[in-house]
Amino acid sequence: MQRRDFIASVGAGLALAPTAGWSQDAYPARPVKLIVPFPPGGPTDIMGRTAAKAMGDALGQSFVVENKAGAGGNIGTDAVAKAAPDGYTIGLSAISSLAIAPYLYDKLPFQVEKDFAPISLVGTTPCVIVVHPSAPFADLKGLVAYAKANPGKLGYATSGIGTSNHLAAELLQSVAGIELTNIPYKGSSQIVPDLLSGTVIMSMESSLATTLPHIRAGKLKALAVTSPTRAAALPDVPTVAESGYPGFAVETWFGLVAPAATPAALVQKLHDAWAKGAKTAEAQAAFDNISGNLRVTTPQEFGAFIKAENNRWGALIRKLDIKAN
Repeated sequence: MQRRDFIASVGAGLALAPTAGWSQDAYPARPVKLIVPFPPGGPTDIMGRTAAKAMGDALGQSFVVENKAGAGGNIGTDAVAKAAPDGYTIGLSAISSLAIAPYLYDKLPFQVEKDFAPISLVGTTPCVIVVHPSAPFADLKGLVAYAKANPGKLGYATSGIGTSNHLAAELLQSVAGIELTNIPYKGSSQIVPDLLSGTVIMSMESSLATTLPHIRAGKLKALAVTSPTRAAALPDVPTVAESGYPGFAVETWFGLVAPAATPAALVQKLHDAWAKGAKTAEAQAAFDNISGNLRVTTPQEFGAFIKAENNRWGALIRKLDIKAN
């Protein structure tokens, strides 16, 4: 299947999946494993644990989180793809594996278009353009003017080649007609100290929760957020769209997936459990604490969303000829 024909039948496996030997009424009869393909403690892990608790409470059964980190989320995502399609192993995957990795790597151990059954989008977080207070500009308009006067001289930190914040910055450069220089790090934990010291002057940061305390303390300045609407945690910071680029919107997103052959009724039951659990004050508070936006979609809506994101980022990655290191 060509990538341009991506997910022509993203849900087909659901309708055709066998149901022999399985009883919907008995499910879940034992704990369900939820694989989070990133290390413990970060925003993705918190989203996964929040979803696990909410779904477990809704279904009256334990959902146990297993952190299986590595390769930008691809190792854990692959483990979900290869799990038994019985509803007892699901995963919280992300834009990095489900919409970007297929175009960054020549070979992946899984194929998004045929190896997963979408359950629901779970959450989104905006990227935020942050700068050291010594930056010679105070807003996005000033940044663009400086970059146009100094092409290629303004470096910005990201958490790696092909990450969502790197691609958000590439998209900004495209629409604003500027040239910036990517300085790839291995994660936000390394970026923030260099931002605070002024070693690097700017970052397109994908974790608002990581930089928010420093923004509020005046140690960093937020110029704009990339989400369609302003971030609740930074109500005075405009969006990129509001700053002169209508229609610009980029968010890092996370969603629940199951192995492709998981029966449709099970996928729906898992979706309904998240939809119910997501309404709790506990779940909303957990997302608020990481400056995330809690989301619920139908499996069909999530499948269509994945397809659209593949088309969007695949086109940009091919245009710029970006390859993973």
